[in-house]
Amino acid sequence: MGDDKVIELIGRIDRALARIEASAGRPAPPPPPPADDGGAAALEDAHRTLRARVERAITQIDRLIAAGEAG
Repeated sequence: MGDDKVIELIGRIDRALARIEASAGRPAPPPPPPADDGGAAALEDAHRTLRARVERAITQIDRLIAAGEAG
C-alpha cells in the first residue's frame, strides 16, 4: 500500500473518530411517544362514566344528610 493511501486511510479514521466523539457528547434523543391504540379514548370514557356515578352518589348523600337534619 502506498504512503498516500495510508495517509488517506488515517485521515478517514481520524474523521470517523471525531464524529464518534462528537455524538458521544450529545444526549440521546427522547424515545418516541407510544402509539395510541384507542386505549386512551376508552380510559377517558370510563373516567367520565365513573365521574358521573360519583357525582350522583354525592348528590344522593347530600339529600340524605339534608333530610336527616330536617327530620
